[in-house]
Amino acid sequence: MSAQGGEPRVLFEVDGPVATITVAREKALNALDAATLEELAAAAARLAADPALRGAILTGAGEKAFVAGADLRELQAVRAPEQGRATARRGQAALAALEGCPKPIVACVHGFALGGGLELALACHFRYATTKARLGLPEVKLGLLPGYGGTQRLPRLIGRGPAIELILSGEPVDAAEALRLGLVNRVFEDKAAMLAGARETLLAIAQRGPRAVALALEAVARGADRPLPDALAVEADLFGVLCASADAAEGVAAFLEKRPASFQGN
Repeated sequence: MSAQGGEPRVLFEVDGPVATITVAREKALNALDAATLEELAAAAARLAADPALRGAILTGAGEKAFVAGADLRELQAVRAPEQGRATARRGQAALAALEGCPKPIVACVHGFALGGGLELALACHFRYATTKARLGLPEVKLGLLPGYGGTQRLPRLIGRGPAIELILSGEPVDAAEALRLGLVNRVFEDKAAMLAGARETLLAIAQRGPRAVALALEAVARGADRPLPDALAVEADLFGVLCASADAAEGVAAFLEKRPASFQGN
């Protein structure tokens, strides 16, 4: 998947309707450099464009880290405000491609998910973790702030107060605390069990109406920052679109006839 030649930084593997996207920089603890961000955006585009795929697992190579953060060697060269703004925008755009994918992406977090790594996980539609996961935004310890969306997505996910505490302390939390905060959905004993659990979830989602899944994700995303009356109008509009779809007619008929639905994505 490398756009620049050489060894790919992001692997894209397909098994039935589920893809596995792996950040494959194990020696660098899967740190996010510019090329890795570019390949992640390409992976999101590939997932969205393939009608046979219904969702993806996003993980990191090895056992030590999901993604340990941004590549600090690259960041060391960023000294001007314009450079910093461009760096943040590049990371934000790559993560937005994942967040905006019309198919669910579950982050499978093991080991360290720090800084840009946690921001990457936050851009996924939901998150699973192992008991060895450590999640945090340590940028303030470097005299920085999270620049790939962490200051915006984390408060929306777990609430303003808990998010500010994590951002300003720079300290990571373990998997149990992440679960309590709502930062992750489920915790597993090890990576193999987590990946199997994520696949099971995505296979179940793959049995649902694909257009319904895509528009449900759209409804959540479009309504998140709107006043409730406006958000409800978005929901009603998308509900109306689905009511006129062939898949909705098939789904209702299948339920009433007590048979499995055969969705075609239209």
